[in-house]
Amino acid sequence: MEPKYIFVTGGVVSSLGKGIISASLASLLKARGFRVTIQKFDPYINIDPGTLNPYEHGECYVTVDGHEADLDLGHYERFTNTQTTRANNITTGRIYQNVIDKERRGDYLGKTVQIIPHITDEIKRNVRLLGNTGNFDFIITEIGGTVGDIESLPFIESVRQLRWELGQNCICIHLTYVPYIAAAKELKTKPTQHSVKQLQEVGIQPDILVLRTEKEILPEMRRKIAQFCNVSPDAVIQSIDVPSIYEVPIKMHEQHLDELVLRKCGVPVEGEPHMKPWMHFLEKMNRATETVTIGLVGKYVELQDAYKSINEALFQAATVNDHKLNLKFIHSEKLTEENVEETLRPMDGVVIAPGFGHRGIDGKFVALKWCRENDVPTFGICLGMQCMVIEFARNVLGMTDANSTEMDTKTPYNVIDLMEAQKSISNLGGTMRLGAFDCTLRPGSRAAEAYGKTEVSERHRHRFEFNNEYRERFEQAGMQCVGENPTTHLVEVVELPDHRWFIGTQYHPEYSSTVLSPNPIFVSFVKAAIEYQHSK
Repeated sequence: MEPKYIFVTGGVVSSLGKGIISASLASLLKARGFRVTIQKFDPYINIDPGTLNPYEHGECYVTVDGHEADLDLGHYERFTNTQTTRANNITTGRIYQNVIDKERRGDYLGKTVQIIPHITDEIKRNVRLLGNTGNFDFIITEIGGTVGDIESLPFIESVRQLRWELGQNCICIHLTYVPYIAAAKELKTKPTQHSVKQLQEVGIQPDILVLRTEKEILPEMRRKIAQFCNVSPDAVIQSIDVPSIYEVPIKMHEQHLDELVLRKCGVPVEGEPHMKPWMHFLEKMNRATETVTIGLVGKYVELQDAYKSINEALFQAATVNDHKLNLKFIHSEKLTEENVEETLRPMDGVVIAPGFGHRGIDGKFVALKWCRENDVPTFGICLGMQCMVIEFARNVLGMTDANSTEMDTKTPYNVIDLMEAQKSISNLGGTMRLGAFDCTLRPGSRAAEAYGKTEVSERHRHRFEFNNEYRERFEQAGMQCVGENPTTHLVEVVELPDHRWFIGTQYHPEYSSTVLSPNPIFVSFVKAAIEYQHSK
């Protein structure tokens, strides 16, 4: 079968959930036995989201091959159980960088380099790249932003060209918003009509419309939208708000989105998608009556998307443990020795969040000291793990001024430090340890017990490391270095074996947690939190 290309565009407003719709469609097609991948085109000029502040962009997601990507790639992986790479996330910055590099090399033979054809050709090359491997039946491409944005125009123009070049092997799904005007007690279709008109003006006729709404859209209104937008009535689908994003694939299947896509791509529709494992997860989610309360201590807790993968990994782990998740966000800048008791006492477990920089770090130390002394299940991720090490050094080993050289370059006890190989690199991105690395876990450790094996591979996004010069002192005092990279011997996992559950990972296990395969260490942590709740 020739690869089929599906483009997902958005209109009216941003943040409608193009990524969730794309991921839902991918999960349905995959459940039908097709090989599916998704890519996201972001219209900003940054080369990747790696240097973007979470206030700007939410979480930065990391792929197995070490690419810093848009957080929608996390949804793609969670919904499809398939790993993504740098080929799955392209920014305008990367497109322009590639074109400029070619121009500097003389690839264009002295011609004037222009948006059309050079930029659009580079965009099309990246779209087709995944299809040319021969490994996929469907390539779903989400175009970031909304139709009409100046920065999205080269991507939209590329889609227009590809529709002609690919013929029936290419379709366009347009996602719009149908607002409900409370004063008039009416849903309004005009914004959708105008959005489709904008798309038509640049030469694209959508094949399928997905309407985001908070209220039910009646069949006659959908027929009206179909008539005004040149779309067949059965191809107007509503995406109404649901309690969990994991219910969206089922809602889309109920309205035959997957069958529509297959028919429009000229692919025979046979049988039903195999959604049994997914339905099993939803059943557990909806059946759960008891609640586990987890406190997430970080400096970006007011941002819904800053810790997106951690939130979802905890939710998946709670569901697998037959519990609802009550996630409490605790601002580390507001946590002090005076209020830590009242803040953390109601928690069944505490996660110390990752991050960069000094801001909010003192609150993490306060939280860790209280959790360690009160034997509360505690999970430190990346900087959270480093804070565990620093707090232990200060309050157990007696190294009062222990710190990371990220926070204090003159600390006498640099228990967290840059690796020697990184110290000569000045390029900010170059010092990062990114992507999946192997980790060997000590047999009998709680971490190995959680995974059920001693060899794992998890993703990293950090610069600073546990300083092995202090390793012996930590282990003698009770903090065991139970996970290390088999090649470099860098410490990846620390734990306190004499505590209920007190583990820090230098890596980010949340990135590999999916609906059908929740990360084992999160499952173990939430299980320990539930046991602690019962013991209370």
